[in-house]
Amino acid sequence: MKTLRTPDERFAGLPDYAFEPHYLEINDGDGGTLRVHYIDEGPADAAPVLLMHGEPSWSFLYRHMIPVLVAAGHRVVAPDLVGFGRSDKPTEVTDYSYARHVAWMADALFGHLDLTDITYFGQDWGGMIGLRLVAEHTDRFARVVIGNTALATGEGKINKAFLEWQQFARESPVFPIGKICGGGCALPLSPEVTAGYDAPFPDDTYKAGARIFPSFVPTSPDDPSHDANVAAWAVLEKFDRPFLCAFSDSDPMTKGGAETFLRNVPGAAGQAHTTIVGAGHFLQEDKGPEVAQVIIDLIARS
Repeated sequence: MKTLRTPDERFAGLPDYAFEPHYLEINDGDGGTLRVHYIDEGPADAAPVLLMHGEPSWSFLYRHMIPVLVAAGHRVVAPDLVGFGRSDKPTEVTDYSYARHVAWMADALFGHLDLTDITYFGQDWGGMIGLRLVAEHTDRFARVVIGNTALATGEGKINKAFLEWQQFARESPVFPIGKICGGGCALPLSPEVTAGYDAPFPDDTYKAGARIFPSFVPTSPDDPSHDANVAAWAVLEKFDRPFLCAFSDSDPMTKGGAETFLRNVPGAAGQAHTTIVGAGHFLQEDKGPEVAQVIIDLIARS
């Protein structure tokens, strides 16, 4: 598997992102290894808060949440998915799959870091992958918070805006990641923050993972991930640990998506579900400290 590694100088001087980088090596599933980057802040002996980003962002998205969580006494682990951030980037779209992303993160978070008693927050693909991890490694998770995400099986009506996004990611001759992230926010991004989202991708050769990711969301029952996601739902439908939804009020991609979890996950009953007002798809960028406080409050209550 051919990979690229973003030069370190691309990450120098990013606004509010002065976290020490940590790295580990995982099996790439093709006879080689991949270097995965993660942030690990706060007391090492505290139960971890796991923050998982989505498409096409990276752990930079959590820069305003991490200090709030650490100040409350929590350890925070925020990995960069393979193909994103400071993690290695396979160059061929065929090197990526939904199943591989789940396996890569399981290897990193459990095989290497051995995280347990996890409070997990996932958004976008951070939810699609993270909820699979919750279902497949349930005993490692103490509580779950999700925002602006789903666990699609390919059944039911598909959001038209999402289908257009899939097509754009595959076919657009230009894929401006910083501008895409800005377009998913309710508040305008400064040039410096836009550059922060662009930092992992010096040119288009680094963007194979970002380009193909939207195509992995199941949109029909014959999708390769249909059966695995149906199996994950069967576990979530019995998940009785605290499960809280904190979706934003201004995300056309996931509007109404919390209802599926509220109806079907036992652990969602009686929780203080909330709507993050004034936030777009990337609610961590628009309202990061507020989202962090939701997580802190859930831990305190449970």
